[in-house]
This record gives sequence, C-alpha cells and structure tokens, in this order.
Amino acid sequence: MPEARAPYPPFTRETALRKVQAAEDAWNTRDPHRVAQAYTPDSVWRNRDTFVRGREEIIGLLTRKWERELDYALRKSLWSFHEDRIAVRFQYEWRDAAGQWWRSYGNELWEFDGHGLMRRREASVNDLAIAEGDRRIRGPRPVAEHGRDVIPVA
Repeated sequence: MPEARAPYPPFTRETALRKVQAAEDAWNTRDPHRVAQAYTPDSVWRNRDTFVRGREEIIGLLTRKWERELDYALRKSLWSFHEDRIAVRFQYEWRDAAGQWWRSYGNELWEFDGHGLMRRREASVNDLAIAEGDRRIRGPRPVAEHGRDVIPVA
C-alpha cells in the first residue's frame, strides 16, 4: 500500500486548514526526517534559490537550515486552495550564531498527490533583521489558535 498522509485532495476549506496546521506543526519540530515524510519520495522543491529533489535532498536542506537558523519558530496561514493545490503565506523568526534575530516572510505553493503527500513545493522567502524585543513568534502556535490566521501583516 502506498504511503498516505491525510487529509487528501480535493481539499475543502476545513481540510486545507488542517493540512496547513499539520505542516506548521511538523516544521516547528525542526526534525528534518519527520518533515520529509510529508513529501513524495521524488518531491521537487524550490526553496529561495535552491532546487532539490527527493526526500534525501530535502533532509539535507532542512538539516543545514536548522543548523543555521537557531530557535526557529514558524506560523503558516492558508492563502488559497483548489483541488490538489494549496497556497500559504508564512512568517518565522530565528537567530543566527552571532545572536542577531531575523523574521523571514514568504509564500509557498504546494501540490499534492492523491495520497496527501506533497509532490511539489515552491517557496519565496525574504529576511528582515529585527531586535529581540520585536519578536512576536515564540515557539509553536498555541492549540487554541490552530486553524486561525493570526499572522500580522507587517
């Protein structure tokens, strides 16, 4: 039996929100192996200026990312969905080895196979240096906020 990861396309608003929250929760673990299991074995990514294919390359990219982006905390928000595709916007905060805090803003386009695994991910990301006192994302989203769009625009 092929691998599967519910919910499955075609998405409704409710199932798209669940898929976005599941992705946010997984990424906030900072566990590249766990995150990679949500993607097809031959998944294709564009992440900023990096192109990867397959779970092993995804694991490598995420391992390097979280070695560099310390204390990473992410929020994702559903932007749109249709059939087997979901668009999200996101923000995450992290600090570098020198102690500088950053907020990264971006958009992702996702495409899923019939088993609910992501086969394509396109991510555009911009980074903004912030003062530690300007942080607003501290750890995983509280359960009471799951499925809600609580990402400030600015």
